[in-house]
Amino acid sequence: MKMYRYARHYSPVHSLRRQWACRLRMPPSSQRFFTICQPLHGSYADTLPFLRINSNTRVIFQGFTGKQATANAKDSLAWGTKIVGGVIPGRTGEHLGLPVLPSVRQAMEQLKPDATGIYVAAHQASRAIEEAIEAEVPLIVAVAEHIPVHNMLGIHSMLKTQSKSRLVGPNSPGIISAVGKCRVGFQPLPCFSPGRVGIVAKSGTLSYETVASTTRAALGQSLCIGVGGDMVPGTDMVEALSVLEKDPDTEAIALIWPIVGLIAGVNEAPGRIMGHAGAFTFLGEPTAKAKIAALEEAGVTLVNHPAKIGDTLKTKLQGTAGPGTTSRSNPFATDMQRRQLHFMRGPGRRSLAPSPSVHNMHQHQQRRSIYLDVNRCFDELRARGGINCGPYSGHGTRRLLAVGIDRSARSPAILVAPSIEDWMEEAQRASAPVKSFPFDYRRGPDELAIERLASYLQLSNKGDSAVDSLRRLIETLTTMFYEKEGILLTTHIVERLGEIKVVHARFAFDHATFRNGTPPDKIKAMYVRATDEPADIKAERSGIVYVKLPGEDAAIGTLVNGAGLAMNTVDALADAGGKAANFLDTGGKATSETVKESFMIILQDPRVRVVFVNIFGGLTLGDMIARGIVMAFKELLLTVPVVVRIRGTNETEGQKIIADSQLPLYAFDDFEEAAAKAIELSRK
Repeated sequence: MKMYRYARHYSPVHSLRRQWACRLRMPPSSQRFFTICQPLHGSYADTLPFLRINSNTRVIFQGFTGKQATANAKDSLAWGTKIVGGVIPGRTGEHLGLPVLPSVRQAMEQLKPDATGIYVAAHQASRAIEEAIEAEVPLIVAVAEHIPVHNMLGIHSMLKTQSKSRLVGPNSPGIISAVGKCRVGFQPLPCFSPGRVGIVAKSGTLSYETVASTTRAALGQSLCIGVGGDMVPGTDMVEALSVLEKDPDTEAIALIWPIVGLIAGVNEAPGRIMGHAGAFTFLGEPTAKAKIAALEEAGVTLVNHPAKIGDTLKTKLQGTAGPGTTSRSNPFATDMQRRQLHFMRGPGRRSLAPSPSVHNMHQHQQRRSIYLDVNRCFDELRARGGINCGPYSGHGTRRLLAVGIDRSARSPAILVAPSIEDWMEEAQRASAPVKSFPFDYRRGPDELAIERLASYLQLSNKGDSAVDSLRRLIETLTTMFYEKEGILLTTHIVERLGEIKVVHARFAFDHATFRNGTPPDKIKAMYVRATDEPADIKAERSGIVYVKLPGEDAAIGTLVNGAGLAMNTVDALADAGGKAANFLDTGGKATSETVKESFMIILQDPRVRVVFVNIFGGLTLGDMIARGIVMAFKELLLTVPVVVRIRGTNETEGQKIIADSQLPLYAFDDFEEAAAKAIELSRK
């Protein structure tokens, strides 16, 4: 079968030097600052109405005959979704009694779809998204995770130039209308019921918890938008919220946004990534503390676990304040009309301790990035651009200069701060004073106004030599950003003898690029492990995200599917008086063998007295998790108690396997009951 070809986006690397040479000959008055191509008619914002799916939405699947797509299509058809066919490149025929066409363009002409669900592997997904954009499919939903970041930056550059297609995802559970019985994604259908609560979420598993909570509260759901955990998603939280605010079926809104600043006492630092749910603070973005403060100031009701959302919303809709919630002003002012906003809060009640320094950010990170240590960074800068590099002598103001990603602009950007010390001090209070200068991915940093960057950096020497050395450093970093598919290339600079000197550097490159087949000599040779912990390395090899958390009294091992739910499980245990020994995300494609591997990794920690398994499945199947637990119990001869909570896809089958196993397992439906039992057992 012919598959989607893996296609790299155009990169302006080879013409960068010519662009810079031409730019430097231009008079300052003719320079435009980071120009971005715009569509001739309309804009990407005009595509927001395409998110309002309903019973009349016509859906196709790309990768239609694949195992995952087939199972998903069967369930969606039975639920009521109007699937009208699918696409397999170069192939025609029939599948599930529906037409299969060789291209998305032909599917658009013959089947007239309103939406497409993309069910292909990550290394094929970017080309599939491009094909859907070129065919002008109104709504494109990409569920795959680990699509290379630079692929997505190129796609966003395309999206900004058109007004026909809206993207949801990638790394998204999809979008679903419980009122209209239309699902484009893999959400667990048994949890949904038609109702009046709109849900916006970055984390799939936390959104499922919220759905189940609102169903139990007899509120039901209207439209649920999973924006996904990608670093640069096609639709962000604000855009999704704006759609729900105007949705006639929505009377209340639940926001699920893991913007946590702590993981069981481990402080978040700018640039850190815990799991794949995009829950991290990037350079130049507001910190978790600032986001929580802004929501509280706006009167948003906050809770610490999504299981509480249903009852709290029900109470708010009835006009009284619920217990255990935070609201400092009326959230139902006229500008919200009759919409009521509810927010699942991370560990915001705990105080934020001082952040670690920039060069220690890598502690406890997911392997989304691969790194160069400072000496190798210096070697690259010297070899590529003749950059003056060396350790900080203690003299001169250290400034920040980086090439990374501006997630608001969905573009690469130059990131600068005039003082490292001021930046770190400010980061404790609100948002760091990092200024972002975005540029279009396909065009590169065209027509840079170096004088403006120099001005913001507050260089004391405004002479040609300082500006020229700054220009050379930016060019070197930008070229490496494209060639090596960087995520964040950070330098600390000082002025030295009238020029710029780099005194610290740390470069992060996209591990997903290597995972999806990048030639070894491009990135693998630069790979530096972020940890030597045997458990971390073993987990990485098994596709598991594992983080050992500090504390001699941390006695609860956690095994969870989904980064958002894993973070929230650690936080909720802490709120209830317990302490997790680890963060562990099995990933969305966990198998029974993965579950057994997870137990082995967790139990290498001698502090663990109980294992808490908390599963809410979408792609992850409850029966598969249950078989893995039973396998682990029998093959590993477990001696610690295990508390199990399985909800979501195939939950009934999973719960039956646990019940029939006759093993000493503690099984619960309710999260708080399960957490209380785990805490009790951890103290014995």
